[in-house]
Amino acid sequence: MWKPAAAAPVEFARAISRLDATALVVGTMIGSGIFIVSADIAREVGSPALLLFVWLLAGIMTVMGALTYGELAAMFPRAGGQYVYLREGLSPIFGFLYGWTLFSVIQTGTIAAVAVAFARFAGVLVPSLSPDVFLGFTLSLPSGAIEVGLSPQRLLAIACILVLTGINVRGVRDAALIQTGLTFIKAAALAALIVLGLTVGFLVVKVLATSLLGRLAGQSAESARR
Repeated sequence: MWKPAAAAPVEFARAISRLDATALVVGTMIGSGIFIVSADIAREVGSPALLLFVWLLAGIMTVMGALTYGELAAMFPRAGGQYVYLREGLSPIFGFLYGWTLFSVIQTGTIAAVAVAFARFAGVLVPSLSPDVFLGFTLSLPSGAIEVGLSPQRLLAIACILVLTGINVRGVRDAALIQTGLTFIKAAALAALIVLGLTVGFLVVKVLATSLLGRLAGQSAESARR
């Protein structure tokens, strides 16, 4: 009796190396916001020591989350990530809601925020990339008025999203190559900031402390003469 041939299993292409996978995780964890949020935290806490404490506390929480995800990945070694964990751990409805929320809000908003941040930093280097809206309108909201429309910076952000989307559509290998390269650039920039902070920053603090002590000593000597 004739039997139909069994269909070949459908799975994702295994086209990334261990280095690419590591760079993907590192690039996801060290987001571009690290170059922006740290300045806001420093303004709020008002102390370098408190800033480092906040970073340390956040790092501990991140490691705890990473260990949790490692356990979940070992328990459910299937493609889908958080969707699978929520579906299997809580209920399919939670996985369904998370999947659509990720598609419509979470990942979409993250991509837009990173593109806008890139355009803002590019505007510092290229003054012609201004944030001034030249085509649009002002929308009044209870939280305040916002300008909706196009500006040179927003056009650059849109162009970046389109280019990276095209690279991802071309194939996994091309996307992995770009991701790995950008991760190395981002990690190198962060390492350079750390080294400069520990060297140049320490020297600046030492010079300021010496200057302050000298000024205080001069004031004390002047007071003693009086």
